[in-house]
Amino acid sequence: MINVAVIGAGYWGPNLIRNFTSCPKTQLVAVCDKDADRLAKVLAPYPGVDAVGDVDALLARDDIEAVAIATPVSTHAPIGKAALEAGKHLLIEKPLAASVREAEELVALADSKNRTLMVDHTFIYSPPVRKIKDIIDSGEIGELYYIDSVRINLGLFQHDINVIWDLAPHDLSILDYLVGRLPRSLAAFGTCHTNNHNEIEDVAHLNLDFGNGFMASFHVNWLSPVKVRSFIIGGSRKGIVYNDLEPAEKVKVYDRGITINDDPEHRRGVLVGYRTGDVWSPHINSGEPLQTMVRHFAECIREQKPSLTDGRAGLRVVRMLEAAQRSIKAQGGRITL
Repeated sequence: MINVAVIGAGYWGPNLIRNFTSCPKTQLVAVCDKDADRLAKVLAPYPGVDAVGDVDALLARDDIEAVAIATPVSTHAPIGKAALEAGKHLLIEKPLAASVREAEELVALADSKNRTLMVDHTFIYSPPVRKIKDIIDSGEIGELYYIDSVRINLGLFQHDINVIWDLAPHDLSILDYLVGRLPRSLAAFGTCHTNNHNEIEDVAHLNLDFGNGFMASFHVNWLSPVKVRSFIIGGSRKGIVYNDLEPAEKVKVYDRGITINDDPEHRRGVLVGYRTGDVWSPHINSGEPLQTMVRHFAECIREQKPSLTDGRAGLRVVRMLEAAQRSIKAQGGRITL
């Protein structure tokens, strides 16, 4: 078993604590948080786990092999560097870091220390996304045309990052997993409605161009009166709709699309026809994504194998986030990656 500690007992920390405790490949030995009252409350169900109030004291312990960081984004890089320097394997809540420079430093340091660096891109470990990956790789939907995603809800407002850095990493990590490469350019628009001095955008739209007729669009929003989690993939043969809020059939494959008539004799007529076929929902295995991710983290450490969401995958997502931020400040100017 891998001896693990969690740094941060706030919003996401308790989820990591629960899954590290229940995972048969990990042993949670300590949790660190500067808020003693919150730490005591979170650890009440886990009497055998040590409560630690100082990060340096935690990282100095020899009985801890790996550390999971669930703290504000601005602290990911400094705490992550300290953990790697202390020889710990590292799991960091998304996004990997607050800038490309910080993310690059973490990746380089993990390589030099020969430590596992993994990002908590939880959706990559979800059965629906894994199934979508299988369908795309099989060639069933044909050539990718577009991806349209909507991830909106009311709150939770962040004080140090905007809605893109908060919500878009989910969909950008899914996109990166499915496509396996960065877009050639992107543009983003965002606006703030809370009248704070930091001008933290709470509504935003992103457009990514991959070339060869393939593009992706994302809408993220903290102000929506309804919660929507929609991810649509259009291909030359079929389309896929992924709705994470569906209790049963989260993924549906549509045999619907267009046919194009290339016959020169018909150029003066209608060149585009419509095809309507069956709709089917593939069988998807059950399982908690976070538990799968925690188990994978332990396996990567013990077997010294690359992670599905390693530091380089996290770096690619941060590259897109940083470019989107630059585009917003440039009033939607297109940024080349």
